[in-house]
Amino acid sequence: MTSLTARLVPGVAAIPADRWDACAGTANPFVGHAFLAALEASGSVGGRSGWKPVPIVIDGADGAPVAIAPAYAKGHSQGEYVFDHAWADAWERAGGRYYPKLQVAAPFTPVPGPRLLLRDADAAPALIAAIEAVVAQHELSSAHATFVAPDQLASFEAAGWLIREGTQFHWQNDGYATFDDFLAALASRKRKAIRKERAAAVEGLTIRHLTGEQIGAREWDSFWRFYQDTGSRKWGQPYLTRAFFPLLGEALGERVLLILAERDGVPIAGALNLIGDDALYGRYWGATEEVPFLHFELCYYQAIDAAIARGLARVEAGAQGEHKLARGYTPVSTWSAHYLPDPNFRRAVADFLEQERAAVAGEQAFLGELTPFRRGG
Repeated sequence: MTSLTARLVPGVAAIPADRWDACAGTANPFVGHAFLAALEASGSVGGRSGWKPVPIVIDGADGAPVAIAPAYAKGHSQGEYVFDHAWADAWERAGGRYYPKLQVAAPFTPVPGPRLLLRDADAAPALIAAIEAVVAQHELSSAHATFVAPDQLASFEAAGWLIREGTQFHWQNDGYATFDDFLAALASRKRKAIRKERAAAVEGLTIRHLTGEQIGAREWDSFWRFYQDTGSRKWGQPYLTRAFFPLLGEALGERVLLILAERDGVPIAGALNLIGDDALYGRYWGATEEVPFLHFELCYYQAIDAAIARGLARVEAGAQGEHKLARGYTPVSTWSAHYLPDPNFRRAVADFLEQERAAVAGEQAFLGELTPFRRGG
């Protein structure tokens, strides 16, 4: 390509939404302008969060972006879900400075998707080269693109980045018209167990699915309490601010699905999802009352109901969680790409990744035998 210019901008909000989304597309809401700008406007990134927005933009001959990397200068490794703390420790024990590093990601979001946002696919090599140039110019230790869409891995591999494999559990819609159709694909014992779980979880409760203008200040206040409880137990303090949620609802409207459990009209638990072009993405959950199996009901079974009703191909219910296997979620590979310019550091990490890759393959083979589906069905 010719007449390309690379530049750093001080945040997603510095780029007009239509120009950003011409590169990001609509399939995955977590790389869209609305989601990322809401993170900035709410103070969830920027400031003292350790996530400094530094999008890297390649402009075309027409002056509009042809490629964008949603990049952040990171002062820590929190909120990434691809763990490199051991790399940081090893590099610093060897006398290096691991932070700040460059992270190409959707913050706090272990959802696979494009990390090279391309209006022109031919601009991918130039964008990766620009990422590497930022690392060199600012004397950063490394760059990391996490939860990379599989169809973009070849571009990173061609540039010599190291590829890391992980595992998540996704539910796949095999053309089901109803939840009972899905259950029919399971072994009898598993089918009965899920029915018992669902009945126990919702006893005495009302389950509501809300989107768009149905989600008001009362609902966001309730969900904020749920999210704070989960965040304080998992991370010490929540990553997202209270202001983020109504901004998200306003920006994404009908693509936000809030599933609430209410007792006598009072919300006691909730699960927040985003709706993509072909997937339902489960993101945040919390509760103020302990109810057996309610987590599974709101996060997994109700998500399946919602995906079937919308004709979506899959449900992605977040990071980790082998307990999802028994609920019909199967292991799939996730991928990240890592640029380590120091040759000795790169060699050490490459050796680690080779051993880790063999372990991941063995684990996935084992987990694949534990799914609840009927054998040969």
